[in-house]
Amino acid sequence: MTVQELPGAAAYRPTPPPAWKPITDPAPLLPDPEPYRVLGTDAIADVEPELLIRLHAELVRGRRYNTQATALTKQGRLAVYPSSTGQEACEIAAALVLEERDWLFPSYRDTLAAVARGLDPVEALTLLRGDRHTGYDPREHRIAPLCTPLATQLPHAVGLAHAARLKGDDVVALAMVGDGGTSEGDFHEALNFAAVWKAPVVFLVQNNGFAISVPLAKQTAAPSLAHKAVGYGMPGRLVDGNDAAAVHQVLAQAVARARRGEGPTLVEAVTYRMDAHTNADDATRYRVDSEVEAWRAHDPVQLLERELTGRGLLDDAALEEVREAAERMAAALRDRMNADPVLNPMDLFSHVYAEQTEQLREQADRLRAELEAEQDHHDQEGGR
Repeated sequence: MTVQELPGAAAYRPTPPPAWKPITDPAPLLPDPEPYRVLGTDAIADVEPELLIRLHAELVRGRRYNTQATALTKQGRLAVYPSSTGQEACEIAAALVLEERDWLFPSYRDTLAAVARGLDPVEALTLLRGDRHTGYDPREHRIAPLCTPLATQLPHAVGLAHAARLKGDDVVALAMVGDGGTSEGDFHEALNFAAVWKAPVVFLVQNNGFAISVPLAKQTAAPSLAHKAVGYGMPGRLVDGNDAAAVHQVLAQAVARARRGEGPTLVEAVTYRMDAHTNADDATRYRVDSEVEAWRAHDPVQLLERELTGRGLLDDAALEEVREAAERMAAALRDRMNADPVLNPMDLFSHVYAEQTEQLREQADRLRAELEAEQDHHDQEGGR
């Protein structure tokens, strides 16, 4: 029996739809076919020399920060460190493109972006040290807590940006995520929410090729991650993630667009993680040395140094000054991280609730009594 032969089928026959037109024209939303570049192209003329010089100084500092933090893991001063060596252009551009009133939503690999935005390097590493809380007040620098679960910071960024827009606050949120995070449901929910409500958010995907050991080809069949933006009704931008000037320019345009009330943008920065996923990872199990070496030839620090040197904006003396400043930062970080923190067991009861519960007060009193008894015993033993 066919559908047409079913009793009452005629009554359920749909009428032909009217001429359909898309809600949003997809053409303007599509990313460029190739990653956008500035260094070595005519677009460099639009970049102020002062910005290039500042980007370079921050890149050199960032590279030294990464190597020092990695060394601290080997010395037992950090429990883990997810290095962003090779991705410094994305980290620095994300930090510098924001105004003071804006918010940065980093992932666990984005401590460098937090430091470049003004966060104390030791506070940025406190979570990775295994110390209490996240180590810093998110409101002081408008940097959300470092997010270890993949992509959960993205809906948070959208919620904050949407709330700011409803209040009339001129605020933009920039949310950072890796290519692995785009495989999470939170990524899709955040993009859909942001696009429907035109929330002032910029999503920066640092596509370093691997979600730990899973290559991009096993995560998506899309032409690029930037193409995913079209499905949500927002522009997608594809940029060379090792070209600091290009990343800064694309992010600046996306931030300005969001601030004008035109909604979110998805930016995919194609980059590469030079180091292993973390100090606990053996990257040789899933990638070959020749691949790493090919990306070393496209190192973000060297790319910008060649541009500045070629244009006469950086000489040996200036380069040495930048490197010495980075060494001073690394030395201060090393000294402070090598100092054992002074811990107070009573801090266990701080910041659990705005007002302590009766049970917590009882537990705190019990611990305080035990500590005092232990100290009395120690004093008596010392007096013998």
